Amino acid sequence: MQQLLSVFGYLSVLARGILLALQTLIIGGVGFLLLVAHPALRAQSDDLSVIDLRLKRVLLWAAAVMAVIQISWAAFDSAILMSTAQLPFRDVLGADFFVASAVIVVADIVLVALFAAGTPTWTAVPSCLAILFGDVATGHSWSRLDHRVLLSTFSFVHQLTAGLWIGGVAFLLMAVGCTQNDTAASLLGKRFSRLAILSVIGVLGAGIGLSFFYIDSPSAAYGTAYGIMVISKVALFLVLLAIGALNKSLVERLSFDPSRLLKLLRRNMEAEIGIGFTVLLAAASLTSQPPAVDLRDYRLTGQEVAQNFAPRWPRLTSPDVGELAKPTRQILKEEAEKNGRPSTYAPGLGLGAPETPAGKAWSEYNHNWAGLMVFTIGILAVASRFKQMRWARHWPLVFIGLAIFIFLRADPENWPLGPNGFWESCLEADVLQHRFFSLLTVGFAIFEWRVQTGRSGRRIYAYVFPAVCAVGGALLFSHSHSLGNIKSETLIEWSHIQLAFFAVLAGWSRWAELKSPPEQRSLCAWTWSICFVLIGTVLMLYREI
Repeated sequence: MQQLLSVFGYLSVLARGILLALQTLIIGGVGFLLLVAHPALRAQSDDLSVIDLRLKRVLLWAAAVMAVIQISWAAFDSAILMSTAQLPFRDVLGADFFVASAVIVVADIVLVALFAAGTPTWTAVPSCLAILFGDVATGHSWSRLDHRVLLSTFSFVHQLTAGLWIGGVAFLLMAVGCTQNDTAASLLGKRFSRLAILSVIGVLGAGIGLSFFYIDSPSAAYGTAYGIMVISKVALFLVLLAIGALNKSLVERLSFDPSRLLKLLRRNMEAEIGIGFTVLLAAASLTSQPPAVDLRDYRLTGQEVAQNFAPRWPRLTSPDVGELAKPTRQILKEEAEKNGRPSTYAPGLGLGAPETPAGKAWSEYNHNWAGLMVFTIGILAVASRFKQMRWARHWPLVFIGLAIFIFLRADPENWPLGPNGFWESCLEADVLQHRFFSLLTVGFAIFEWRVQTGRSGRRIYAYVFPAVCAVGGALLFSHSHSLGNIKSETLIEWSHIQLAFFAVLAGWSRWAELKSPPEQRSLCAWTWSICFVLIGTVLMLYREI
């Protein structure tokens, strides 16, 4: 069981993100039906009945899936707790996370029954509130000894308004797709626009309130992993505001050219939903970090952050594998053989030899060379937009070289360079993520190369590249490392957050380009190409302390 701790930590963040996404859908769907669809379409009963039926079917499945995942997560979490803390199951029953999970599961089951029975939408409100209360009880706010009620209130408002906004956008998109009536679509869009404005105010106000208590100084914002994650959420929030403002302008002009503007509105809403759910994954990752106010030692200084990202020539030479520190797993194996007893190993605990200058140089070399490749991809993508340089459209093939490079060099202590076997090393969360990203990179490289060179006969293949960029960037928000050197790991977090942000922006810009009419594609195309140049630049500036 202990060997699963590192992977469990990573999977728990993903599970938390999925649960937040489903919760957001449920809150947004119920709120949309009650506050938007029913008031806006009272006079159009046919459209309302179709929308009500289809959206409640989605809500039913969302509640059912959430119940299953919540049960699985609580069971796995309980098993880990009982194994590591040597607790009997009866003691786990009284833990806050177990009680909160039980409340959420019961609320989900009630929602499934209500939606299956076709009861009025307002009957789902108590269950939605129970889900929100249960989620708040598992967060930072409820665990605090000081200002518990105030912080829990902020958390409740933050999640409620985020659900009404992001989840509501998803259901607005579904509702618009359920009707061919441009008037009904216009009414839905205008009413939701007002709800979205109020929700944004709630998200912003509650977020500021939480940050006031959790981030006690500027150094806590840029010098801790928690603060950096908050900065990333703010950056994504600003992108969402920009998209929301554009959507509002489209809604206000729907009556003049509904057919064309509705297509643009659907495109923007898809991007808004995608980025919004990325924020939820960032929020899930945030709950795995201690609040910045609690981490007063080992904070990065402004000078350390500036020095780390100061321009310099990339490291182009690598130390030999033999110069690296002996892997933790290998050290414990040797100790076990020496002592004549089985070894116990929990990945991520930092029990091995201290990081050596050679190890840091190895990591810098890997990141810097990867940056050169991605920078090249971005430059070639920009060049391919000019008719005289159509040969540059083969730029996706560079990704295959990058994937091979990552697979071979990202984890030198594991197969094929190190002593740890292939399957044995998969118990490491870092290794598992690196290999997953390698396979992901090869897949979308092949698909996008076929798209760029006109070899792909199906338009859907063009969406593989933006989807992988967006998903990969979102997953990078949950990428974690063992905290052996807190300052070093926080600097790595700085790099990862920038990479994740630009990857998500690139993915949804490319998605919007594919969805846009030819005369509106230029800005989106330039955006995602430049994002890759910036990703490459961040990687080339990477260094370790």
